[in-house]
Amino acid sequence: MYMIIVGAGSIGSSLIDLSVKEKNNVVVIDSSPERGREISARYDITVLTGDATSAETLREAGSERADALIVTTSDDAVNLMVVSIAANLGISSIVSIVNDEDHADFFRKLGANVMENPEDVVAHHLYNAVKRPSVQDFAMLPQDAQIFRLQVAAESPLIDRSVSDAVKREVIPTSMRILAIDREGAQSIPSDDTVVEENDVLTFFSLEPVGDDLIEKLTG
Repeated sequence: MYMIIVGAGSIGSSLIDLSVKEKNNVVVIDSSPERGREISARYDITVLTGDATSAETLREAGSERADALIVTTSDDAVNLMVVSIAANLGISSIVSIVNDEDHADFFRKLGANVMENPEDVVAHHLYNAVKRPSVQDFAMLPQDAQIFRLQVAAESPLIDRSVSDAVKREVIPTSMRILAIDREGAQSIPSDDTVVEENDVLTFFSLEPVGDDLIEKLTG
């Protein structure tokens, strides 16, 4: 995949590292000569030092053959301008960080996929890691939806119940579903007849924020 990454800050740098490791063809645009030199010294990729809000800079980065453009700066005005120009240049897949959630609709109207307020996402993850140590992974989704994983102990009311029975008896609220089960290192998508066993690691999706009492109850 030919990717243009705008911004080589902390998020952009991590994205560059991941993209290069996955063997993508990566071009980076950053306004800082110092960051540009650091990226050039670390990776064998094209790094442009310039203004990404200029259509000419995006053309120089290869916009006509780009499969995707990802904008990672901390300035929503810059990000929105880059997204607008990229859309006019015909880049098919555009993704942008949105630092203020009130701005998200402006990006979506231009056809961009958005990652809202990454600092807030990190804060939620760290908070839940401390407050809910039984939850192995946690992700916030739009409109307060959540995805999380937890391991069920012998005392969990889910043990020896089928998925459908757990839903029917409201052990699992109607706003939640089990997306996957990790059993002894093997993952599977459960059917209604799948029976939960002790030490299963369950991946849940919830339309609503999940309280501590329910987490403790499901964990056992």
